[in-house]
Amino acid sequence: MRATDIIMKKRGTKIRTEEGGQTLSGSTTLSAEEIAFLVKGYVDGTIPDYQISAFLMAVYFNGMTFEETGILTDCMLHSGNVIQLHGYEKDGLKGPFVDKHSTGGVGDKISLPLAPIAACCGIQVPMMSGRALGHTGGTLDKLESIEGYRTSLSPDEFRALIARTGYAMTGQTKEIVPADRLLYALRDVTGTVESVPLITASILSKKVAEGSDCLVFDVKCGSGAFMKSLPDAKLLAEFLVKTANAMGKKASALITNMSTPLGQKIGNFLEIEETVECLKGKGPADVMEETYALAKEMVLLGGKAASDKEAEQMCRNAVDSGAALEKFLENIKDQGGNPEKVLEQCGKRRSAFKTELKAEQDGFIFIDAYKTGLAGVTLGVGRNKTTDAVCPDAGMILHRTSGEYVKKGETIMEIFGKNDGCLGEAKDALGRAVTYSPEAPQKSPLIYTVIK
Repeated sequence: MRATDIIMKKRGTKIRTEEGGQTLSGSTTLSAEEIAFLVKGYVDGTIPDYQISAFLMAVYFNGMTFEETGILTDCMLHSGNVIQLHGYEKDGLKGPFVDKHSTGGVGDKISLPLAPIAACCGIQVPMMSGRALGHTGGTLDKLESIEGYRTSLSPDEFRALIARTGYAMTGQTKEIVPADRLLYALRDVTGTVESVPLITASILSKKVAEGSDCLVFDVKCGSGAFMKSLPDAKLLAEFLVKTANAMGKKASALITNMSTPLGQKIGNFLEIEETVECLKGKGPADVMEETYALAKEMVLLGGKAASDKEAEQMCRNAVDSGAALEKFLENIKDQGGNPEKVLEQCGKRRSAFKTELKAEQDGFIFIDAYKTGLAGVTLGVGRNKTTDAVCPDAGMILHRTSGEYVKKGETIMEIFGKNDGCLGEAKDALGRAVTYSPEAPQKSPLIYTVIK
């Protein structure tokens, strides 16, 4: 068996037409053995990056069947160790084990306030997250902006922290889903991120490996999402829910709006700061709404509430009582950070390299999420290539958000960079991200639909 033959099979074959042109015949469905050969070979180093890149591009253009996607997910899942959470009841792991996963966005820090809220409601949350991918931020990068915070946990540490605090945050390691860790990084730099089968296999291999019984998906839709249109987002949401069900997991998906940035703070530590504000009940309205909606789904799937109303009230009580903030600070201490220092830094910790974007004219503004995210990469929030380091203090603070009326010269946002040299380019890009209108734009829903 050769990688080249498998790539060509998935790519399809050019055939000459009667008119003298060329067209591409349909690709052929790959067997379980062929998919397993590619995954195993990439993990053990016998198949190089450039061949897997070609395979990813073939999948991007030709897709995969539901069966192929399930096989790819299973091969990725079993490319390394799987964390077992059941069987440790005597150690405090009683479940229900419920996690949430977002397909990524700009200013999307929902996982950070969500996990402690769900934990306060009796859910145990094993959360395995990723890093910045393209124009979107990464949960691990945000957490690691907290000095000392460790996201590389052994299975024993992961279990112990979930039992003690109700949740833990970890990343992929060489031992857990190594195939996804490698493919995730390669997709980012080969332009193959927006593929439903590849996204599905990436998400589910991690979520099943971490031991979750139930999964809630936040499928983003809009310019700042990988799924730009509602039909595409629905396709991915249904693919995720059906594949999870086929793997024996309860699941639901919310399709949420990512046409404009979420919240008012975009950046690694800036989003930790906004998380603290949310857990004090003072976060931006859109972040609070989406956090409660997703937390409610986790509580319902975990069987801790009998109705939507009861589940939402439990989540709100966790914030109003201060219990969720205490849980968040407890997790920071659990994983090596200093919670008191985090609270002290909130509102004060900023990059020394700063500029401002001011309104060019009077009018109602709209801030495009995708263009904002790309500017964030320039500032150091994200990565152009996998070896890039991120800057924990880079980012943007929005003083005006989409739909608001501004006057010429008003400050729309503060901009913080990794160095002085990046500020001009980023500011120009952010200027192009803002459009003006004499009339208030029609407001789009934050949550489009829920797929059970």
